[in-house]
Amino acid sequence: MNRSSCIRTLYTALFGLLCLAAGAAWTLHAADVGTLPAWLHPLPWALGLTACILLVGVKLHRLQRRHARQVLFLLDAIDNDDHSIHFPEDTRDTDTRLVNQALNRIARILYKVKNETAQQEKYYELILECVNTGIVVLDDNGAVYQKNNEALRLLGLNVFTHVNQLRRVAPLLATRLSACRRGDTLQIPFHNERGSLNLLVRVSDITIRQRHLRILTLNDINNELDEKEIDSWIRLTRVLTHEIMNSVTPITSLSDTLLQLTADGAPQEEIGNGLRTISQTGKGLLAFVESYRKFTHIPTPAPSLFYLRGFLQRMTELARHQYPQARIAFRIDVRPDDLILHADEGLVGQVLTNLLKNAIQAIGSEPGRESEGHICLHARCDETEAVIVDVSNDGPAIPPDVAEHIFIPFFTTKEGGSGIGLSISRQIMRLSGGSISLLPGLPTTFRLRFD
Repeated sequence: MNRSSCIRTLYTALFGLLCLAAGAAWTLHAADVGTLPAWLHPLPWALGLTACILLVGVKLHRLQRRHARQVLFLLDAIDNDDHSIHFPEDTRDTDTRLVNQALNRIARILYKVKNETAQQEKYYELILECVNTGIVVLDDNGAVYQKNNEALRLLGLNVFTHVNQLRRVAPLLATRLSACRRGDTLQIPFHNERGSLNLLVRVSDITIRQRHLRILTLNDINNELDEKEIDSWIRLTRVLTHEIMNSVTPITSLSDTLLQLTADGAPQEEIGNGLRTISQTGKGLLAFVESYRKFTHIPTPAPSLFYLRGFLQRMTELARHQYPQARIAFRIDVRPDDLILHADEGLVGQVLTNLLKNAIQAIGSEPGRESEGHICLHARCDETEAVIVDVSNDGPAIPPDVAEHIFIPFFTTKEGGSGIGLSISRQIMRLSGGSISLLPGLPTTFRLRFD
């Protein structure tokens, strides 16, 4: 019952008492006033009763207003986190003292509940920040109710308040997240300035304070898929290496022996040609296996500090000497000029050498090209203090169906290519605590990220 209802009830009761007193006085007066003694005359008694009722009513009204103001004052103090609120408990009025004691007790209970709730919220927020899974909580209008830093990192955002913010960078992702419902499991390819991701989104829901919320968990499954894929290829390569070398080694030894025997009088022309073929084939297979063995025996990185500008200049000079006939203009852009990288310079050089070789070959393979090719190396430090190195060229674009497979071991579209260059580069970047990715669109750009 609110304050106005209480006041209406009080005045109704007082009005009823007044009517009762007036009715009693009128009845007695109408009966036979003259037969009653003077001290039993009804009029003075009615007036006195009315005055007492009015006084009691005024006192009750003032008491009710004072207690209502105290309750409102208490609620305002709790809303404003004012812990100094305290009502006096030493007053002479017993009723007021009991009311004040009750209000002080209520204040202590509410403050305790509020503090415990705040501590629980901080506890849950710390848990959210510690998990490696991105968590986003959306209401039915797409507003972000809660999120953690891992979700911001995966989405490439610093501020995330509504799902429509994603439409500027990933319209498909925004549409899928807006339409998702409880129980959905979505796999959404996504690209931001940090690289290409393959987001796995799982959806559940909850209703809090009559507000329906969707809980989205975000995971980048690219790394999981890549690691499983590479592990499978490593095991396969080791098996192939063992089996092929066990077969080829005796064939090579036998062919060398037979070549020596033919020199002692056997028909040299026919047998010698065949044996030479066997020997060359065996040695070629050994070289073939040895090249793939490199993929499974990358040395452990030994990181050191080095300046990127000088390093990139050395890489471009090496590429010029390796391909002197190529008409390539190199451009190096390093910001800041004294940018330093902490990594294994030799292994990173192997990655850059492979990317520059691929870029030069791509430019040279473009049919009908007569103009000079351009390769740009751009190095910078992003807002998370990660070092980014982009290697771009203006050669023909990599087709989308090919781009999906370029990091798979042994995959190649080049005649005579081994298909392990980019695979080794990705493994080197992973061992270095970084990543390598192909950015979509033109110009063709490979991004190296060192976290």
